[in-house]
Amino acid sequence: MTVCLLLLSVVAVTAAVPVPRALTRAKWPEREPVVALWVWQCLVATVLLCCVTALALGAAAVFGTVRAQLFAPAPPAVTAAYDLSAAPPWAAVLTVLLACGAAWTTAMLGRELVEARRRRARARAHLRERAPDLPAGLPAARGPLLVLEDEYPDAWWMPGSPPQLIVTTGALHRLTDHQLDAILTHERGHARARHDWLLHLSTALATGFPRVPLFAHFCDQTHRLVELAADDTASRRCGHLTTALALIELNQHRGVLSCASSHRLLGERVDRLLEPPPRLGRRHRALTTTVAALVPLLPLLITFAPGLTALP
Repeated sequence: MTVCLLLLSVVAVTAAVPVPRALTRAKWPEREPVVALWVWQCLVATVLLCCVTALALGAAAVFGTVRAQLFAPAPPAVTAAYDLSAAPPWAAVLTVLLACGAAWTTAMLGRELVEARRRRARARAHLRERAPDLPAGLPAARGPLLVLEDEYPDAWWMPGSPPQLIVTTGALHRLTDHQLDAILTHERGHARARHDWLLHLSTALATGFPRVPLFAHFCDQTHRLVELAADDTASRRCGHLTTALALIELNQHRGVLSCASSHRLLGERVDRLLEPPPRLGRRHRALTTTVAALVPLLPLLITFAPGLTALP
């Protein structure tokens, strides 16, 4: 059991500290944002699985009731292989810390979901106030596309069931038909990929554990990569140049090409669309996704290895 806890700690620390820092310095995520999002999710899943399995083993070693329930269906040889009766003194401290971390993570996730629901409720109430000003014949507020009478050019999507696309008349006047199609395709890409769930998860983990490099980088990179992924969705349908021009027209009054930190991502997105980076080959994408998918299996293999070796 001690060996399992140590191995789980090593895997968790490796996935939480050096790997995220190396991944943020890599250039390929900009070329393959969807694959990069998958890699980040696999790293987060690895750390969470390490913590959950270590918590289960530690609780089984410290508390006899948990041990009896957890290993009730297992043969005596399997229980003996884990050597739970000889728990080190630090196992109790580790178990309490992991239990507190699990409770804190659950609280942060619940808080983020509650806050997100409140934000959506306020946004929908604001839309209901503005919707009666719509000209006759335009879609109602409950439709999949809502057009708002506003000189300010803007377009966004609102998560929900179903998700709703909102565009202002200022955007309709400023954008051409092809540019408008690119913007709406970009927003539909967010909705279809359910990027809101990724954003909620990354925000909750970064808020709850701001000093953990993995969660901090996961939050920053998720907000960046979901936009690049949606840009790729739009560029595949409407073309790179059309999508770039649509971003410029929609955001030039905000300083899309300025060097301010709040607008830097928009400038990078436009540059990326005007000069598309070389993409990875199919074999490299398949290899990267496969390796990333196998990484979360390490905590499970470490946890179940003593039991599997004890089976006849």
